[in-house]
Amino acid sequence: MMTKTFFIESLNELYIDVQSKEIFHDSKYFVDCIPKFSVDDILKKYSSDKNKENFDLKLFVAENFSFPAEIDTHYNSSGKTIQQHIEQLWTVLKRKPDAQSGTLIPLLNSYIVPGGRFREVYYWDTYFTMLGLQISKRIDLIENMVENFAHLIHEIGFIPNGNRTYYLGRSQPPFFSLMVKLLSEEKGENILLKYANALEKEYQFWMDGKDKLTAINNRFRRVVLLPDGSVLNRYWDDHDTPRPEAYAEDVEIAKLANTDTAKVYRDIRAAAESGWDFSSRWFKEPNKMQTIQTTELIPVDLNCLMLHLEETLLQIFEFKNDEIKINSFKEKIDQRKKSIQTFCWNETAGFYFDYHFLEKKQTLHYNLAAAYPLFFSVATQEQSNKVAAIIEEEFLQSGGVITTIQTTGQQWDAPNGWAPLQWITYKGLKNYNHLSLAKKIKDNWIHANEKVYAATGKMMEKYNVMDTNTKAGGGEYPNQDGFGWTNAVYLKLLNE
Repeated sequence: MMTKTFFIESLNELYIDVQSKEIFHDSKYFVDCIPKFSVDDILKKYSSDKNKENFDLKLFVAENFSFPAEIDTHYNSSGKTIQQHIEQLWTVLKRKPDAQSGTLIPLLNSYIVPGGRFREVYYWDTYFTMLGLQISKRIDLIENMVENFAHLIHEIGFIPNGNRTYYLGRSQPPFFSLMVKLLSEEKGENILLKYANALEKEYQFWMDGKDKLTAINNRFRRVVLLPDGSVLNRYWDDHDTPRPEAYAEDVEIAKLANTDTAKVYRDIRAAAESGWDFSSRWFKEPNKMQTIQTTELIPVDLNCLMLHLEETLLQIFEFKNDEIKINSFKEKIDQRKKSIQTFCWNETAGFYFDYHFLEKKQTLHYNLAAAYPLFFSVATQEQSNKVAAIIEEEFLQSGGVITTIQTTGQQWDAPNGWAPLQWITYKGLKNYNHLSLAKKIKDNWIHANEKVYAATGKMMEKYNVMDTNTKAGGGEYPNQDGFGWTNAVYLKLLNE
C-alpha cells in the first residue's frame, strides 16, 4: 500500500522554503497539494529557477502542483432546522474511497471527514461521529469506517492520526475498541470476533517495547515502566522534526525553547497524537508552549482507553475460550486499574491528574481528562463524588464544560468547550448517578450549539462555553465549521 506513497518531506529544500516563507494562509494547504510531475523533475526545475530574477515561489508551486480541491456542494442550511441540517450534512461530509493522490493514503470505503480544512479522516473524531451516525441509522457508514481503520491497522500496523503520509509518525487516542463495540451493538457480538486480529494489532502497537523495559531504560515509544513494576502508556511520535502541516509554527516554538529542539518537536507531535493540540495540560509553564513536556507525562485518559482495549480483548478471548490469554488479560486489567488509581488519583485534591514519571509527581493541572475514569467506570463512587463536585464548581459554564481552567490562548483551554469532552463528561457523570449535573452539561451544550446555529447556520468545531455570544478561538488555525463530531454529539445528546 505504501510503496508509491508521496512524502511531502521528499521535496527537501522546496518543502522547507514554501513552509518557511508561509506563502499560503495555512501550513496544511501546501502539504495537501498534489505534484503534477515526479519529485525529481520538480526539484530539478526548482534548483534551476529559484535564483532567476523575479522568481515567484507561489507561482512555481501553482505550476507544479494541483491545489487541494475545494468541495463545492452548493449546500445551504437556510430554512432548515438544526436536525435537518445535520442529517443532510452527512452527505456533504461524506467522501468516496480514495485513489492515491499526493499525501493522501487511500481508503477502501467511503467515510466522513470533520469539515473545513480537514479533508481526510481523523482517528478519534470518527468515534464521536459514529455516535451521531448511529442515531441517524447510518450503520453502513459506521461499518465502512471500522473497515477502513482495520485495513490501516493491517497495512500500516496502526491507525495514523489521519490518512495522510505526514501523519505516519503518530496515532491518536485509541478509540478503535469503542468503535467496534458500537458496531457490535447494531450487528451483534460476532463483530468482536471479526475485528479480533485488528484489535490485537492495535494493542501491540501501543504496547510495543514493553518487554524491553528495565529499571534503567524505563521507557520506549509509548510505554513506560513505573516504580511499582507496572507499565502505563504515554503519547509519542516516531519523528522529532517540525510537523509538515505546521512547519513554520513548530520552528518558531522551538526557537523559544531552552532545550534540544528535537525534543520540542517530538513533544509537539506527541501532543498532536493526544488530540489536545494544544493545551496548557502539556506545558511545564501554562503560557509557554516552548516548555512542552508531553512525552514525560502518563495521561489518565490514554490509560483509561487502553484499559477499555484490554477489556474488549478479554471479552474476545472469553468467546474463544483461550484460557492462557484470559488469565493474562485479567492480570493486565487489574494491574492497569490499580496503576491508574495509584499514579493519577489525588485524594487530597479529589481529582485525577496526569503523572510526570521523570519528576515522580502529578502535574496538578485541572482538566477534563479527569472525567475518563468515570466514563470507563474506573473510579469508586466516592471518587466520582469528588470529581463531580469540582466539575460543577470549576468547569460548568453557561455553554457546557470548559476543557481546562487555564486561559492561555491555546484552543484546548478555557474558554473553549469541545463536543467529545462534553460527551465523555456527561456519560461519566451518568455512570455514577450524578444525573442533575449531567443534565445541566447536556442542556447547556445543546443550547450553545443551537444559539450559534441560529446566528450562523453552521455547527462549529469548538465553542466558547464561557460566553456563548463570542466565537471560540485560539490555536494554530481559525475555528472550522462542518463539523463531524459536533453534529454527532448534538444528535446523541438530544436523543438521550
